[in-house]
Amino acid sequence: MKTLDIIKNVFTIVGAGMLIGAFFLYQNTSQFIEKSIETQGIVVDFVGSDSSNSSDISMMYKSLVEFTDTNGTQIEFLSSTSSNTPSYNINEKVDVIYIPEYPNEAKIKSFFSLWGGATILGTLGLVFFIIGGSIIAYNMTKKNTLEYLKLNGIKIKTDFQRVRINPAMAVNGRTPFVVVSEWENPKTSELHVFTSDNVWSDPTDLIKTDKINVLIDRNNPKKYSVDLSFLPKVSA
Repeated sequence: MKTLDIIKNVFTIVGAGMLIGAFFLYQNTSQFIEKSIETQGIVVDFVGSDSSNSSDISMMYKSLVEFTDTNGTQIEFLSSTSSNTPSYNINEKVDVIYIPEYPNEAKIKSFFSLWGGATILGTLGLVFFIIGGSIIAYNMTKKNTLEYLKLNGIKIKTDFQRVRINPAMAVNGRTPFVVVSEWENPKTSELHVFTSDNVWSDPTDLIKTDKINVLIDRNNPKKYSVDLSFLPKVSA
């Protein structure tokens, strides 16, 4: 399905980009900490801004912090993070780190203030990359399995049972179908159930036979590929 291919590529690329961005944020913060010195500041005010979406409007607050640098100059800066409620109280003392040459770029010494951006971006990037990468890995495994079965497997005729919906997947509100067939191993009398890959349109009316070809590993029937090449190709 073309939509699934787009999702796979977009999620992998976006995830990789976010992870790279998170790495650079981590490096920048690490370098900032190495070059900075620590002092104590005080929260003197809050600066609020409207944060709106389609359903509500809320105020986000940043802390205005004041401290004295090594030159005796009073410096004020806004915290790098904001929240729905002020994170600190007026006149509350906070630890501040800054590079002496650039005191106006000071930061509050807290985990989220220093590492929040890298943590959020890295977490989102990892989720996106895992989703996209998992689809790619699954497709590669499926392709390799099919190639192996074409060279080393045996073809068996299985009994067509039914077409059912695969509720485990949905793309753009569409749920795929799978073809289910069964085969009794004549050597062991064990019944094997085979499920095809996803089909993105109902193939029920197109199946005119009660036999479905399946390629299986002769030593491991659980490794198989259901042959649906008889179905017409439907663009999606």
